[in-house]
Amino acid sequence: MTRCEWAGTSPLYEQYHDEEWGVPTHDDRSLFEFLILEGAQAGLSWETILKKRKGYQDAFDQFDAKIISTYSESKIEALLQNPNIIRNKLKVNSAVTNAKLFLDVQREFGSFNQYIWQFTQGKTLQNSFNKMSDIPANTPESDAMSQDLKKRGFKFIGTTICYAYMQSMGMVNDHVVSCFRYKECAV
Repeated sequence: MTRCEWAGTSPLYEQYHDEEWGVPTHDDRSLFEFLILEGAQAGLSWETILKKRKGYQDAFDQFDAKIISTYSESKIEALLQNPNIIRNKLKVNSAVTNAKLFLDVQREFGSFNQYIWQFTQGKTLQNSFNKMSDIPANTPESDAMSQDLKKRGFKFIGTTICYAYMQSMGMVNDHVVSCFRYKECAV
């Protein structure tokens, strides 16, 4: 079975690749989870985040934005002592800030899904890359997403993070054409 080359580097990557990466996601809770996880990943490997994903789910109330938006300073201090997450003060604080802004976007657009998928006109952008080195780090769509999120006050949301987010949420299909998931994720 042929996979994208990065997926064969660990069982954790393989499972994530085979079951989640590139699958179009429209559930607001999942969209919020990955917004926070992608930001937490900045400067680290995605494998590090996947290893801590369960810890994040437990520490951040299963990514319930309403609860996270009300976190007190003492809750934030407790998170900064939690070895099951990335204990970076800027990243933890950004999760709380982003939760508040996520709720604002839901109120404005009816759902975060409605908002975020506008950057691809509501559809998965179908790419046809033959090798991983052909895949860009950012695109005009991720640039626009990053710019708009930053304007709204979101943190840890640069264009490269936005493009990785788009890949994980299935807003783009960046499985290489030889990968068995390429056709499965094509819409």
